[in-house]
Amino acid sequence: MSTAEKTRPADTRRDDATAPATVAVHGAERLTAVTVDACNSQLRDEDGFIGDRARRAAFFEALERGRGLWPGGALPMLGDTTLEAISKKQVDEMLQDGSPAEQALVVAAIEEYAGELATVIRRLLRTKDWRDTQRIAIGGGLREGRFAQIAVARAQMIARAADADIELTPIRNHPDEAGLIGAAHLAPSWMFASFDNILAVDIGGTNMRAGIVKLNLEKAPDLSRARVKEMELWRHADEEMKRDEAIGGLIAMLKGLIKHAEEENISLAPFIGVGCPGKILADGGIETGAQNLPGNWESSRFNLPHALWEAIPEIGGRETVVILHNDAVVQGLSEAPFMQDVEHWGVLTIGTGLGNARFTNRTPPKDSRKDKDSGKDKDSSKDKSGK
Repeated sequence: MSTAEKTRPADTRRDDATAPATVAVHGAERLTAVTVDACNSQLRDEDGFIGDRARRAAFFEALERGRGLWPGGALPMLGDTTLEAISKKQVDEMLQDGSPAEQALVVAAIEEYAGELATVIRRLLRTKDWRDTQRIAIGGGLREGRFAQIAVARAQMIARAADADIELTPIRNHPDEAGLIGAAHLAPSWMFASFDNILAVDIGGTNMRAGIVKLNLEKAPDLSRARVKEMELWRHADEEMKRDEAIGGLIAMLKGLIKHAEEENISLAPFIGVGCPGKILADGGIETGAQNLPGNWESSRFNLPHALWEAIPEIGGRETVVILHNDAVVQGLSEAPFMQDVEHWGVLTIGTGLGNARFTNRTPPKDSRKDKDSGKDKDSSKDKSGK
């Protein structure tokens, strides 16, 4: 997408009298299926953020350190490829078909990265917000690589060997789609009575994604069959730009999807669900955590939901509702229908940074209904009057 194609948004000051009516709280803790116990946790030590040890770049940096130990010519599959240009596909090919030296390089990087990921997980589990977490879904762009899936499995082994009773599972949906599908869980329930398609946005430090999500509520009312019907992906990190240019590019993507829906007779709900890095305030402001995005998204004079509403005030003749939440929360919500057998669970999204969120299901699993002290069903302890 060229700069010329981008639409510059209007001033997005929060005191603008033309702001949309408030119909939902942005960054809400209490959602339909879950309570968001924590998100965007930023543990620190003397070297900086703990989570940076397990971000996407950390694996490739480990790979590069190992590469420096081999004499020239020993790793033909990498050749002169720079660190920044090494792809996930290239790493997987080395792991499967490379020479013993190349396979050893990947295995060593997997082991180093898995150790760091296990350390991050153990540190999270020691915090009050993450205590008693039973399962963590791993998402983000890195999880698509086979090498990354092995690293996650190895991290679980390391964590469990250190007495961290945790299960790690990959997010089911493709990394490019999970953050869009999760946005369906932000939509007001009244919209589901009339519409089966919504607009969703997933903003990351490298890419922006916008898509049409088909809810498939007739097949699965719990949204477990929700699917991305159309999607646009823009790698904005390849272009130097200001914040408003980035927002303008996103608006252009959304308008293109709305036009496509009109041409294909797809009935869209008047709703845009947005996942964005950072701590999201109730008014749609971003307090912290947006440092990987272009420009200053944490300014008190900038409000992302308002910017999108001003550019797209109506969809199909109805006033647009825009709801913003943390991107890790939204990606995690795509897993909510599949986490009903546990009570407390979380998500880690491995990308430009390490996103994280922890949830408690609003409807507890059957075995958690048992009284932990007596081992009897809680309802059976009531007398006949129900007290």
